[in-house]
Amino acid sequence: MPIAPRLNPSSSYWQDPPHQLATHRTTSELPDSASTIVVGSGITGASVAYNLLVKHDKSSVLMLEARTACSGATGRNGGHTKAASYRAFLDNVRNQGEDEAAKIVRFEYNCMKAVHAFARENKIECDSWEGDTVDIIYDQGQWIRAKKAISEIKRILGDDDPAAQYKFYDASETKEKFLVRGALGSVSYEAGFISAYKFVMGVLELALKKGLNLQTETLVSSIKRSEIDSNGWVVETPRGSIRAERVIMATNGYTAYLYPPVRGIIVPLRGTVAAQRPGSRMPKEGLKTTYSFIYGNGYEYMIFRPVGSRFAGDLIIGGCSTKAPEEGLYEWGTTDDTAMDPNIGQYVRDSAAEYFGPQWGDDHPDGRIRKQWTGIMGYSSQGFPLVGSVPHVENLWIAASFQGSGMVLCFHTAKALVTMMHNGDERELNEWFPRPFRMSEDRLKHRFVGRLHEKSPMDFEGHSQL
Repeated sequence: MPIAPRLNPSSSYWQDPPHQLATHRTTSELPDSASTIVVGSGITGASVAYNLLVKHDKSSVLMLEARTACSGATGRNGGHTKAASYRAFLDNVRNQGEDEAAKIVRFEYNCMKAVHAFARENKIECDSWEGDTVDIIYDQGQWIRAKKAISEIKRILGDDDPAAQYKFYDASETKEKFLVRGALGSVSYEAGFISAYKFVMGVLELALKKGLNLQTETLVSSIKRSEIDSNGWVVETPRGSIRAERVIMATNGYTAYLYPPVRGIIVPLRGTVAAQRPGSRMPKEGLKTTYSFIYGNGYEYMIFRPVGSRFAGDLIIGGCSTKAPEEGLYEWGTTDDTAMDPNIGQYVRDSAAEYFGPQWGDDHPDGRIRKQWTGIMGYSSQGFPLVGSVPHVENLWIAASFQGSGMVLCFHTAKALVTMMHNGDERELNEWFPRPFRMSEDRLKHRFVGRLHEKSPMDFEGHSQL
């Protein structure tokens, strides 16, 4: 059976110390009713609530969070705003056609840029950094596929498209420029990172000023049809019941707990992340790019903490799910972020030093690991989010299953969902929102039967990366 979020998760680097809104309750008691209930306070839920309040909905918006604010995947990921769109491009062309494949590339790129722009325009202090990333490639098949995919992106999008800008480096250039050993080559392109926890807390602060009622530590135990209004809902919590005209599930890997019909459609995956102090021979001024390390059956991703941030120079590295027995099969299906697979945990602790080899030097006198933790992502069988109205269920909406890539998907997905909810211009929406992301009756037929091809992590939310 799907399990609710556990109340004692592993301690995330990003949530230490907790934000002042961590245990916020706008009102001491739950309201009896609300126009809209948003379940989940991560980047999706926060962005949906903000868009409702700012652009469309002046009625009551209530957000319910099982634990502390932003304590799920968003508050546990690597913060990597990295699309890595080429990694799935050939599959998307084959299965969705050139137009939709190109739309996905542009959507991810534009969403990435929008997150940083929103933080900048609203003065959200979240350690926002924009620059380049590099994918270090160790497998011949991955190297050949990367070259073919990027060639196709340039052909279909055009050489001048901002989302089609990639640069290749051969083995010797990769070793010299990026300080790693044993790679076949690498590919560099635009990316960035933020503290996703701080970003979302900033969005929540803006939404609260617009009238959001945020209720943390309020587990939703069930949602059911109202007996009074056949189109309405009753949301049950240990603190009481709330009537709602509509419910939005921004619950990602936990969605099957809340709405059992998507069990097997959206499958949780536990990710593992570590914050590490750099070795003695690593550049004193810090690294200049973020990384992914790509091999035959998996990858790791790594960001650095920028100058001026808390623990500047720290390296955040995650991924490695295939390093457990049976290639991490049993990390799929679990929602237990209180624990960690020991094999994956050890690999994460060792991997950065292994990739950099002699360039790493000695471990820091205080130890290599500052903190290590886990978090839960959500995946679908087709490799896309599920966004929109739940088929044949009035006033129940979903935005979930972000494939570990939430930092380049969720922010603009929220905008699209609110447009759908208010019967916005479908023609305009279809110009930029990918059709494969939409919830439909057909998508409920595609059950998850095994490990998907995985993109290089972006942040926990994986390819994001947890």
